[in-house]
Amino acid sequence: MNKFILYVFALVFLIMSGCSGEENIKGKSNSNHLTIGFSQIGAESSWRTAETESIRSEAKKRNHTLKFSDAQQKQENQIKALNAFIAQNVDAIILAPVVETGWEPVLRNAKKRNIPVILVDRGVIVADDSLYTTLIATDFVNEGRLAGEWIIKNIGTQANIVELEGTPGSSAAIDRQKGFMQAISSYPKLKVTQSQTGEFTRAKGKEVMEAFLKSSKDKIDVVFAHNDDMALGAIQAIEEAGYKPGVDIKLVSVDGVLGAFQAMVAGKLNCTVECNPLLGDVAFDAVERAVSGKKVEKRIVIEDRVFDQSVAKDVIESRKY
Repeated sequence: MNKFILYVFALVFLIMSGCSGEENIKGKSNSNHLTIGFSQIGAESSWRTAETESIRSEAKKRNHTLKFSDAQQKQENQIKALNAFIAQNVDAIILAPVVETGWEPVLRNAKKRNIPVILVDRGVIVADDSLYTTLIATDFVNEGRLAGEWIIKNIGTQANIVELEGTPGSSAAIDRQKGFMQAISSYPKLKVTQSQTGEFTRAKGKEVMEAFLKSSKDKIDVVFAHNDDMALGAIQAIEEAGYKPGVDIKLVSVDGVLGAFQAMVAGKLNCTVECNPLLGDVAFDAVERAVSGKKVEKRIVIEDRVFDQSVAKDVIESRKY
């Protein structure tokens, strides 16, 4: 009988130990080593590649396990990845959402499992904002506004502008356009004559710019590109059409990647508004705080800066992406 009682006590001890071990693996009480799922939009630009590397290197630096998924620009791939992360019982999810809408079901699933979701560089629209922990991003509206203000100050208040938009439905494209139009709205002679998506890629930016040059009835004075890669594609199209980019047609873009600084030094790009992709340290600070049960600010804003040809040569050596 005594042996039976000892056996029962031993069994209970093992079960309790097993539960305690699962808690450590899950990481909810210990942020020293975590398993994080990261759903990235894709690798459509050098900016996106820099963001991915920043998050990967920060995970390695902090000795966390990172499960990475490249969505190849498709929301359905991201939703599949998030559901897989949830099934694997990760400690947290980092999500760079390709578009703003359509996230509620999968985010509710994550919330039910007590898995914090950290949004990076793009936001989502949901009825219940408790479905995600925080959004870490620059101010896209302000970036568009800064681009418009630079044009007003440095080019003037009369120009025909063509716009290379980012991915339709993405917060970056929606907000940068919104901010840009806010900036130029008081100047009726600053006109956006054509606007089309270049999908944030260099190849598509070149293709759309070629179409603009062929179809435009009016002289194109300025290109506003929602990212540098589309602007670099547009520069190729402008050169192939026999014009001098940066001179005959001015170009203003957003991101601040190294290629944009090289183009400014060469006189081919006039201005870039920085959108810093090096979010790894801030993202993992938020992850660790959330997993430990500490408060995380709902919106963490990364500062925007403006660079143009006048400073490009002086700062290019200091660029990290």
